[in-house]
Amino acid sequence: MDEIDFRLPDGRVLHGYDSAPGATDRLVVVWHHGTPNLGTPPAPLAAASERLGVRWVSFDRPGYGGSTPAPGRTVADVAADLTAVLDTLGIGSFAQLGYSGGGTFALGATALLGDRVTAVATLAALAPYDAPGLDWYDGMIPSGVASLRAAASGREARARNELVEYDPEFTETDLAMFGGPWGWLGSVAGDKAMPNGPDGAVDDDCSYVLPWGCDPAGITAPTLLVHGTADRIVPCAHARWLAAHVPSATLDTHENLSHITILAQAESALEWIRTHRG
Repeated sequence: MDEIDFRLPDGRVLHGYDSAPGATDRLVVVWHHGTPNLGTPPAPLAAASERLGVRWVSFDRPGYGGSTPAPGRTVADVAADLTAVLDTLGIGSFAQLGYSGGGTFALGATALLGDRVTAVATLAALAPYDAPGLDWYDGMIPSGVASLRAAASGREARARNELVEYDPEFTETDLAMFGGPWGWLGSVAGDKAMPNGPDGAVDDDCSYVLPWGCDPAGITAPTLLVHGTADRIVPCAHARWLAAHVPSATLDTHENLSHITILAQAESALEWIRTHRG
């Protein structure tokens, strides 16, 4: 695995990852990490990646890990950062996989980068805040509602909310997941993801409640929306709304799976991506 600091024209740095540098015979899949995580490619999918011939490329979003913060960033802004990374590496077409808020950023990049994206799959992605007909907060855990309502009041309000303890309300089945391969999340989350302060999580949350800056209806790449019906961090209604508004989308819901246990479907999502190599 190469770790690379990409220096952008505006002076920022993106800390990136490339699991198979120079491997032109592999399918490039961009990993979009959740909130609040590092962008390290998902270790629980390492064996499947080898079997499927996947080369992971990813980066810490601004404010996470070694990446410079970018207050005010939007969902659409990830497309320019991603383009800079891929162009530097000499990569043309690619696919994307995103978890939680990372799925939202994956969709935003897909909407803007057109035919360059061969396929995109998301696990528990958020829909746009201004999505017509969607009660955006309905079914969310109280801590999530408080954090995102604070973000909707502005960056300073969201930063103050960082002092309030967040309770994800993990279930016994969630905790069991952490006892297996997806316990890896603990190695890329929280203070490990934000050694220089909470900018990454604050700006992620603020971006979720701003206009995306792009239209998901413009997505043309094959799109797989994977979501659990028991998800209370990002309720399943978000996936249903996206499925109704992304013309190329397939909705893949799983009864009784939560925001954490939906990760059991990540390998299947990667296999789906491989079948849509283009």
